[in-house]
Amino acid sequence: MTPMQSIIVHMDASLRCAVRLEIARQLARQHGANMLCALFAVEPRMVPPTVPPIPEAPVPLMPEVDPEQRARARAVFDSAIARGEPLMTWDEVPGDPPAWGFAQASLYADLMVLGQKNPGDRFTIDVPKDFVEDVLLHTGKPALIIPHSGKFGSVGASVLIAWKPTRECARAVACAVPLMQRAKKVQVVCWGKDSFAPAETTFGVARYLNWHGIVAEVSRYAEEPDDIGELLLSRAADESADMLVMGCYSHSRLREIVLGGATRVVLKSMTCPVLMAH
Repeated sequence: MTPMQSIIVHMDASLRCAVRLEIARQLARQHGANMLCALFAVEPRMVPPTVPPIPEAPVPLMPEVDPEQRARARAVFDSAIARGEPLMTWDEVPGDPPAWGFAQASLYADLMVLGQKNPGDRFTIDVPKDFVEDVLLHTGKPALIIPHSGKFGSVGASVLIAWKPTRECARAVACAVPLMQRAKKVQVVCWGKDSFAPAETTFGVARYLNWHGIVAEVSRYAEEPDDIGELLLSRAADESADMLVMGCYSHSRLREIVLGGATRVVLKSMTCPVLMAH
């Protein structure tokens, strides 16, 4: 498995941006990453031009990033830089929409570190509501999503994998291998029937992990319940997991939005960092 060499972290003016950046720095140090990029990405506001318009002519509005938002994010970055290693670079997403620009930049990274949207944080007003979902759907890269509340001394020491024989889940597990190789405890949970030999696919994931030096305990349950998202979060809390690994939008996104879906439930109510891939 290729080691994690490049990490890109989303920077904004949110109250949790410093936590997100510090977790990315910890991962970079642990894995000897050669590049840690702090990428500022927010939605520009439409403001009047600084040059007075022609009298009686319509005033054109120009897209411009709020300087206060940029300054807050940059201050977090500068504070981290002052603490020393690892080396980091600052960059800004050009143009609009920010999710598309961030996804394009992530094509050259091994891992994205993103933040859960916090409706109560006024400094996230310029971050699109579905920024995380849009980034995940526009890039094949994995994302470690950090909750908007809670303290996390470590990420990846105790891991819970929500396994399903789908492309998205297989990608998430494969991308999480470098993190799980340092884990003290890895558990796999699976619900419902498999279309291909239930025992083989369930324990097949344990065998796959074992090939990478990861010993996992597998638990398989009957029919998948409707509240699978809530069950995953409850199980993660019961096991004191500091990382949940799962696929993102294994159904069509529209269907998950309408029906709720495990992805949206977890993104809305997560209590521990979640590694997702689409």
